[in-house]
Amino acid sequence: MPIHIKESKGPDTSCESHEKQVFHEPFRNGGFVNGEVVACGSRTVPGKFRAMRQSSCLSCTRETKRQIQYALNHATMKGNPIPTLIGLCLCWLCGSLQMLAREPSRNLQDLVQLESKVAAVSRKVGPATVALLSEQTGSSGSGVVASEDGLILTAAHVVQGADSLLVVFPDGKQVQGKVLGANYSKDIAMVKITGSGKWPCATMGASKSLAAGDWVLALGHSTGFDAGRPPPVRFGRVVSKGPGNFLTTDCTLIGGDSGGPLFDLNGNIIAIHSSIGQSLTNNNHAGIDGFRDDWDRILAGETWGALSMNPFANPEMPVLGIGMAMMRGVKGVIVESVVPGSPAAAAGVRTGDLIRSLDGSEVEDGGALLQMLAKRQAGDAVKLGVLRDKESLEVKVTLKRRNELFEQR
Repeated sequence: MPIHIKESKGPDTSCESHEKQVFHEPFRNGGFVNGEVVACGSRTVPGKFRAMRQSSCLSCTRETKRQIQYALNHATMKGNPIPTLIGLCLCWLCGSLQMLAREPSRNLQDLVQLESKVAAVSRKVGPATVALLSEQTGSSGSGVVASEDGLILTAAHVVQGADSLLVVFPDGKQVQGKVLGANYSKDIAMVKITGSGKWPCATMGASKSLAAGDWVLALGHSTGFDAGRPPPVRFGRVVSKGPGNFLTTDCTLIGGDSGGPLFDLNGNIIAIHSSIGQSLTNNNHAGIDGFRDDWDRILAGETWGALSMNPFANPEMPVLGIGMAMMRGVKGVIVESVVPGSPAAAAGVRTGDLIRSLDGSEVEDGGALLQMLAKRQAGDAVKLGVLRDKESLEVKVTLKRRNELFEQR
């Protein structure tokens, strides 16, 4: 029996797909969270634009600001959501592009080109961003259609406990979807629309090549499907990569966005929203290349792995297989123990060794070593700079997944 979808009456205060509580900022008429655009509708309040910190716009002259304000008001009067969103983004971009982007803007023309790019991508991929509702569990999330025959990519925790989902397109069209397989360790899953048709879809990109500072667009049905607005568009940057197939961005996400798509500026799917950070602007995404690695198994309906809110405890996390110890005044990581059969054991790492570098980068302490490992993949060969009995050595270690190591023991 179809689920009756009601128009949103206001903000929720919990995320049904996550164990932890998250703050849901209301944005029915457009607005900002932590200075970032989170929604745009035909009723966006122009005053919110004026409330932005325009004084931080390093490359905006007064005339430029006047033109931006005029464009925003003009777009608002027409009720066109995409230009409204871009107009809202533009002033914020002026202050951040110069310092934080991999390719900083040099003039107004660069900003206009970026504006056009974001607007084009938003129009292109919006129709493929769907809401997923479970009658069995009562939870909701998002997903993205990745093929014309209706294959949907989403997060594993969105499909957990369900074998079928109601798929709702931005225009309100409702169809049934069958849950296929999932890798819970990577928080990735697939759903297949059961009806025939040529569905709006987005193309798959790549996530392994991403680097900190890359511009990205996040879409999703924040707080659940709302017939009064399209999927809100969030604009941000890649902050870091790892562990495993995960990456972090500063795109503002809230409950309901889980499973939604992250796009590059060419409109390619590069990740799926996974865990939502408590700060709203520090969020993890499951990289699209993780889907490629497990594509055939998930498509065939296999389900495996375990969800973990601690990324360093994730079964996919690459490990050396050592116990770590630190000593006051000593820079590096002391090997307290070596797990039998581990990569470290196979490479000849010994108890008492002092790890001082990894691939030439200095290791300050255990936390730094974990961060470095999180940016690698299982199967990667790394070079450890080791001090043993006052002798400096270089040891080559091939990393393994955590679950691969401990399932063998």
